[in-house]
Amino acid sequence: MQTQTKQFSFLTISFVALTCVLSGGLIGAVTNMINGAVSPFYFQAIMNWDFPNIWAACVAQGIFEGLLYGVIFSIIFTVSFGLVTKGLATYSFALKQLAKIIIVVFSCWVIGGLLAMFLATLSPEFYKSHFPLTPTDSAGMIKFAWVGGSIWGGMIGGLIGAILGIVVIKNSWNKYLTTEK
Repeated sequence: MQTQTKQFSFLTISFVALTCVLSGGLIGAVTNMINGAVSPFYFQAIMNWDFPNIWAACVAQGIFEGLLYGVIFSIIFTVSFGLVTKGLATYSFALKQLAKIIIVVFSCWVIGGLLAMFLATLSPEFYKSHFPLTPTDSAGMIKFAWVGGSIWGGMIGGLIGAILGIVVIKNSWNKYLTTEK
């Protein structure tokens, strides 16, 4: 019986890099679809947008920023993936690790939004003093807080995901190697 040796796969590495970039765009689109529906005023105030159909602009902005963050994340994740696995892992292995990181990003996005809403509800005066563009009515303030907090949460989640991604790849690859022997 002949054993096959695995070879470095530049194609897999390339697909992983592209998938990371596209994942960033998808995350940006989904989060801004929701955020733009929750508080278009947030984007009007923060981005100084004064035109109709703010929601579509929110989605486009989310895709654009997501792709930019995706490029940065792709460099970190793909280089880590390639170095740790020596380019021997499959694309499906990478997707499983990437899915874990995407869950972290979305979780942090939700947590950030909820924390900001809690802060705005707990102390509206404090919130308004620190975020002067906040609407004065309670509902508007809560929506504004969700969007701002969720954006910060998502960005922090991306940073955590990039760092955690290296650890997840290394641990999962080591586990894979020990189970394959």
